[in-house]
Amino acid sequence: MKPLIIAIAGGTASGKSTVVDEIVESLKSVDVSVIRHDDYYKDQSHLSMDERLKTNYDHPSSLDNDLLVSHLKDLSEGKTINKPLYDFVEHNRKKETVTIHPTKVIILEGILVLEERKIRDCADVKIFVKCDEDVRFIRRLKRDIDERGRTLDNVISQYLTTVKPMFNKYVYPSSRHADIIIPNDNKHDVAVDFLIAKIKDILNNN
Repeated sequence: MKPLIIAIAGGTASGKSTVVDEIVESLKSVDVSVIRHDDYYKDQSHLSMDERLKTNYDHPSSLDNDLLVSHLKDLSEGKTINKPLYDFVEHNRKKETVTIHPTKVIILEGILVLEERKIRDCADVKIFVKCDEDVRFIRRLKRDIDERGRTLDNVISQYLTTVKPMFNKYVYPSSRHADIIIPNDNKHDVAVDFLIAKIKDILNNN
């Protein structure tokens, strides 16, 4: 049976991962795979660290979408893939990969998964998580400092020069392709409950 592919987009730190976790938790009896678009950033081994630091990670061209689409098609055909991993400290793809086996549900999460038509065409359900800009910035600031070893000045500079402009140019406009928009400024329980009910209904009908 072809897997149900769910694409979840939204701005940086909008709460996409929280929504993903809630879906996975609610589908305990179903085999679910989660694929992060971030892991498909292009390999930058040929660049120096200084050059890697200048990469605009919020621009569609920074991602290897051809590889991602190829992997989604393989999974849809019942094939196993070796998914890349990305190191946000080294700003480069790791040498090791993760083996992903075909499952009934595949959740694809990332800020730009609805921007690329080839990816949208692979998805059965398309979701956009919407969140207040200030809330997103504060969440990202804390995450990048605590988890990715960034400095305060570095996070602020990146946000103002690339993250915010790219959100306005590519990420937010992609929300028009969403089947469902989930508001995530405060609580989003009702929207997620409706979404999970719809997912279960699709799986039951299949």
